[in-house]
Formats: sequence, structure tokens, C-alpha cells
Amino acid sequence: MRVAILGTGKMGGAMARRLNSAGHELTLWNRTRERAEALGMGKVAATPAEAVKDAEVVISSLTDAGAVRAAYLGDESAARAAGKQVFVEMSTAGPDVIVEIRRQIESAGAHFIEAPVIGSVPAVEAGTLIVLAAGDEAAVERARPVVQALGEIRRVGDPGSAAKLKLVANTMLAGVSALAAELQAAGTAAGLDPDDVFWVLSRFAPLLNARKSGFVEHRYEPVMFAVRDLVKDLRLATDVYQKARAATPLAKATKELYERAAQSAGDLDISAIASLYETQPA
Repeated sequence: MRVAILGTGKMGGAMARRLNSAGHELTLWNRTRERAEALGMGKVAATPAEAVKDAEVVISSLTDAGAVRAAYLGDESAARAAGKQVFVEMSTAGPDVIVEIRRQIESAGAHFIEAPVIGSVPAVEAGTLIVLAAGDEAAVERARPVVQALGEIRRVGDPGSAAKLKLVANTMLAGVSALAAELQAAGTAAGLDPDDVFWVLSRFAPLLNARKSGFVEHRYEPVMFAVRDLVKDLRLATDVYQKARAATPLAKATKELYERAAQSAGDLDISAIASLYETQPA
């Protein structure tokens, strides 16, 4: 299929490589054109409007709400060339911006699927992402040949549901990782073998295994998910919970821990939450 990808950072670039290997015809756009050109595949468009005009499916994977608004609603934006495409919005930008762009895209006659993902670059490369899809069933089916190449589609509720569910998922990831960092440091300080401590922790939470080098050896690269990006997600999440009048003291405390970590390790992987304990052992 003819696929446009808006945003070719870590996740968008990995998606482009995966879809290119699956035989889809790609047109790429990135705010910094050189990043799209560096992938060495498909066509590179000068604007979002140019990228999407001839596409059947449009995937966007952008940094935050500001980047999403700029790509969809700004000058030469995707909305200006919307027609019969299916737009699959995969950014983690919160529910409010999704409502804005969905309205614009659908008023132009195109279809819109809210589809944030669970998983990082290795999951994209293996085709094992979980795609949380909220939108019209017919639109999901039209986009399925593209989206299924990236991973499993999980249909969720009404529009707005997928964005909120993704924030719940990332809050869980952050909370588990923060607790693991604390207990890894505490167990080691108590005289236990660090590998034994991590073995126990990862038996309860297998997702930790992908970041063992960070928790045990304090090596926070390569970066699969940066601390600063998780801080952005936690702020969005706690805002959603506050608006819902939900009591989330652990989520709030977790956000504050990551905000502290971001002061010195914002560009490192989220396992750098363990850096808080490097000079302050439990």
C-alpha cells in the first residue's frame, strides 16, 4: 500500500524500515528533513501535506502535542491534503490534541484512527508492538495490512480511550521501573548479590529484562525510551487522572522521581531512574 509516515525519529524510523521491508510504498516527512533522508528509502516530502496527498494510509509518530498540532494543523499540514486516506495517529500526546486533529481530519472526508502503541524500537523491528486502536471499524480494516505489519491490534473503546489507556500503560511502566531501581539499590546495599536481586525482581516483572544493564550495571544506553519523554507522558497522565478526580498518590510520586532524574539524565534511557540511587543508596 501507499503509506506516508509523519515523523521519522526512533519509532517512526523503525516503522519505516519495517514497512519498507514488508513491501509498502513509502513517503516520509520529518521536521528535520535530513533524518528522513538518512533512512535511504521511499520518497522524502517537504511538507506533511505533500507526504499524505497520494497516500492510502498515513502513520504519524511524533514527539508531543505541539509536534502533532504542527504536523496536522499548521501551514502545509496533513489536514490540508486530507481526503480519502486513513490516518493512524500513533504518538503519545494525550487525549486533548487527538480530539482536535480527529475533528479536522474527519471533516475533510478522511478516516482517523487513534492508535498509540505499547513497545519500543525492538518491538517495532520484531513486529510485536501492541497497537491500541480506537476508531471506525471500517477504517481499522482498511489500515490493517499496514498496522498488522507492526504488531497486534487491540480494539479499545470510543475515541479518546486509546490515548488514555496508553497513559495508564506508561504510568505502569514508570512505576514498576522506579520501584525496581529502588529495590535493586536496597537489596545490593543490604549485601545481596546484584544479579540475585535483579533475578527476583524480573521474575515478578519480566519487562525489566530488556533494561538489565541499566538497573544492574548503570549503563543507560542505547536509549529505547528517554527519561524526558516518560516525564512528558507522566505529566499528561497525572493531568488525566486529576481531571477524573482519581486518587493516584503513587503515580504522582513516580512522576516526581522521574522529574528529579531528568535533571541530570533526561536524554538517557528510563532505566536511568536508577541514577537517583547511585550516590544515595537505600
